[in-house]
Amino acid sequence: DSVIVGIGGGGAGVRDLAALADQLPAGTYRLESPGSLGADLCSLGWAMGQYRFDLYRQSKDRQPRVLVWPEGVDRNKVIAAAEADKLVRDLVNTPASDMGPNDLEAATKELANEFGAVCSVIAGDDLLADNFPSIHAVGRASSKTPRLIDLRWGDETRPRVTLVGKGVCFDSGGLNIKPAAGMRWMKKDMGGAAHVMGLARMIMASGMPVALRMLVPAVENSIAGNAYRPGDVLPTRKGITVEIGNTDAEGRIVLSDALALADEESPDLIINMATLTGAARIALGPELPAMYTDDDAVAARLQALSASEQDPLWRMPLWAPYNRDMASSVADVNHIASNSLGGSIHAALFLKRFVENAGVFVHMDIYSWNPQKRPGRPQGAETQAIRSLFGMIRERYVD
Repeated sequence: DSVIVGIGGGGAGVRDLAALADQLPAGTYRLESPGSLGADLCSLGWAMGQYRFDLYRQSKDRQPRVLVWPEGVDRNKVIAAAEADKLVRDLVNTPASDMGPNDLEAATKELANEFGAVCSVIAGDDLLADNFPSIHAVGRASSKTPRLIDLRWGDETRPRVTLVGKGVCFDSGGLNIKPAAGMRWMKKDMGGAAHVMGLARMIMASGMPVALRMLVPAVENSIAGNAYRPGDVLPTRKGITVEIGNTDAEGRIVLSDALALADEESPDLIINMATLTGAARIALGPELPAMYTDDDAVAARLQALSASEQDPLWRMPLWAPYNRDMASSVADVNHIASNSLGGSIHAALFLKRFVENAGVFVHMDIYSWNPQKRPGRPQGAETQAIRSLFGMIRERYVD
């Protein structure tokens, strides 16, 4: 028997295969030809189509749709990408009741154990003792202790690649409380942490010759009598004082301390990933992550890889004149702008203040979510840009 698949204009895409694997009856299949998509992306699309988040479902009896490996496929590459995709989506889909800062720590330690990495954690008031005041300030109102998770892997004599991910495990908005509609899916606000974990997994699985470091500031942005307030002035690890314009812009606050720590080692590359701004979604929609970097060559390669890997992203400008909008009368800087225009750019510029020594800094403002089910994209967690980023890292240090 054969299955004939009709696709829209522009040729087959990785999502077409994901949708097909979801629709066919259980069984074993082989591709007559991978066509212009290629064996790797066909296989990956098929694997992505098998994904189900059934942790809380009684019925888990769905039988797999098995694809015979196409000729010429890079099995290790496909398996690594598929496993990273599953890790990211599982972490983001898990509700905050089971994915708090402590659970994110446990997941990181499990990943570290799998690949022989070393994971250390600074938690609670030790954050103050070790000079991470902003992470502590955002997370102190929660009953779940804030922490900084630090994973290291690889030969320390190799080029340093540091990944930083926003780990806000739930975001109430703090005292500037979110409305109900905005708070509904805030379990996904640790999507940046999930993404750097997925990317770290791909790097370690490939045995890449780099000194990898992954930093995740893991907090809940909660409301209590000791919550940080609008108008507060917070110290940061770098020494920059920050006036709080809105407690719902907490991600860039916790990332400031993590990025400052990352930058102290003068790594060759820092990649930051965060579900940071609604402004990025207004500009680019849910499917297109915003990419910021001052390195034109890196930006060009990422844009090219996003096309060849079918892993979309779009470069946005680090427009320095907009720094004026974050002036403060009482502190070195306000962490939000005095107007509502260009919010994603303002957030990226704020983060860039904490990175001075790294060779290259890349910031990804991602969504990590499908708001509605579409072919090849179930509603819920979505992995974005890590295959493009992995390809750029591999070209830079291996190829």
